[in-house]
Amino acid sequence: MQHEILDTTKIRKLLFLGPKGSYSDFAKENFIKSFDLNCVSTNLKSITGIIKALKDENSEDIVAVIPIENSIEGIVREALDNLVSLKKEGIKIIAETTMDVKHSLIGYTDQKSEIKVIRSHPQALAQCKHFISANFPDTIIEEATLSTSAAIKSLTKKEKHIAAIGSTECAKMYKVPVIQEDINDEENNKTRFILLGKFLSPQTGSDKTSITFSTENKAGALSKILNIFDKNEINMSYIDSRPSKKELGEYVFYIDFEGHISDDKTKQAFSEIKPFVKMFYVIGSYHAV
Repeated sequence: MQHEILDTTKIRKLLFLGPKGSYSDFAKENFIKSFDLNCVSTNLKSITGIIKALKDENSEDIVAVIPIENSIEGIVREALDNLVSLKKEGIKIIAETTMDVKHSLIGYTDQKSEIKVIRSHPQALAQCKHFISANFPDTIIEEATLSTSAAIKSLTKKEKHIAAIGSTECAKMYKVPVIQEDINDEENNKTRFILLGKFLSPQTGSDKTSITFSTENKAGALSKILNIFDKNEINMSYIDSRPSKKELGEYVFYIDFEGHISDDKTKQAFSEIKPFVKMFYVIGSYHAV
């Protein structure tokens, strides 16, 4: 499938994980500013829903923002599972951006002892687990929501026993009081977001490439691929695997590495890799904004 080089003037619609006030919303604004996009933004409830909408519209004028990795909790599994399904539509990663994540406890009470339920995205709850255990009894109920902003938006003055974890900026947006700021267990909490669309990003000299592939279910199959990267002096920054969902014991692999699809050593590595794989897809060559 032939792809055009990124032309931001063609982008008319941007999807993001909402509602407004989510970290994906803030990442979306960073992409809009960086690429000077003139587009309509639409929020959807889940990463899977965003990917489905992107596939259904199957157009060059629509792009999407999803979270892919957190510095504390690691890869976002729902995102990775969806990325390996993009080959048929030819959807690529166009760019990435990293956002600082600063969680706050938010709700309509100033007494933590009143709180019986805490809502948030599962990753946010995990990123504040030490705070929760240190400040609340074991009976505290943790409710998972599709986003931090959805958790905050759901709060009502009538239910003071329910609090949420999310950003102070989002709390201000929905006019909900902040009970306590900076409740992250780790200070250096960052989330990486990617911009998806039907374009190829130009070579910049500071690029990253993401690929997905599957191999025969044989001993040493993956090591052959990794040795090819090593031989061509290509630095891998991330590797993961997910079940293929087709056959027990069969996996799909995901790799990030430094370089662009146009680099000579990348082309050489790909030519050597392809005879050893059942499926192979370049999810994108892109840079950080």
